[in-house]
Amino acid sequence: MKSLSDLFWLFFILTAIQPVLKQKMLEAARQRLIAAIERKFGSRLILLVHRQETMALLGFPIFRYIDIQDSEEVMRAIRLTDPDLPLDLVLHTPGGLVLAATQIACALHKHKARVRVFVPHYAMSGGTLIALAADEIVMDEHAVLGPVDPQLGEYPAASLIKVRREKPISHLDDRTMILADVAEKALFQIHETLRVLLSDKYEPAQAEEISQVLSQGVWTHDNPITFEKAKQLGLKVSSDFPPEIHRLMALFPQPVRRQAAVEYLPWPRRREKLPGTTSSDL
Repeated sequence: MKSLSDLFWLFFILTAIQPVLKQKMLEAARQRLIAAIERKFGSRLILLVHRQETMALLGFPIFRYIDIQDSEEVMRAIRLTDPDLPLDLVLHTPGGLVLAATQIACALHKHKARVRVFVPHYAMSGGTLIALAADEIVMDEHAVLGPVDPQLGEYPAASLIKVRREKPISHLDDRTMILADVAEKALFQIHETLRVLLSDKYEPAQAEEISQVLSQGVWTHDNPITFEKAKQLGLKVSSDFPPEIHRLMALFPQPVRRQAAVEYLPWPRRREKLPGTTSSDL
């Protein structure tokens, strides 16, 4: 009976520490791959990766976004980097606090050496603001950016201003008037931030046009800006995406869900020759 009890406790201990060991192994694998990528490109590699929607605390979902802690960590990494050493930043984020995103963008903009941003899947809102500070944005062919127009709670700033302009003042309450006033300031601030970030990479007229389109509510806030659309806007984007970055992203798995929404055999799949066919038939 004692041996059974020992086996039970051994199983319990192994089950308890297994997630910790798995996490440590993932972290070690990421560190090795980051070091290899830095050697290949001769740069400092920084990752800003937010996984979404699948973890829960007491039944409430946890959403991750760009916050002050992120800006502190990215700026610390930049300070630890020689000014003459290029920076590479991997962005995978839905956006976040304007203050935090602006701090990161300004720190990247002031870095003397080349700054390059990799977008493997999406860098929306504040993520796009950060990407625009780079000398080059490298996007996967299916990756997207997004507009950077400010949002005041649940309302787009541009829409609040439109309501104030189109409805008689007598039909507006004090809260709407105050929100519209703050929205006007927010639009101006984001527009000015973009203009500064773009001023040394684009001609003044082009920088103004890009700033206007991205910040003034031309689209909905979640409108995807694909690689082709980014090119049409005149952004300095490239689709020469390194496979190493995709391998690195695979080491940032989503927290475990009860049931996976996507499932496939995790290895390359090629078309096979069917019985009774020749190569010319395929």
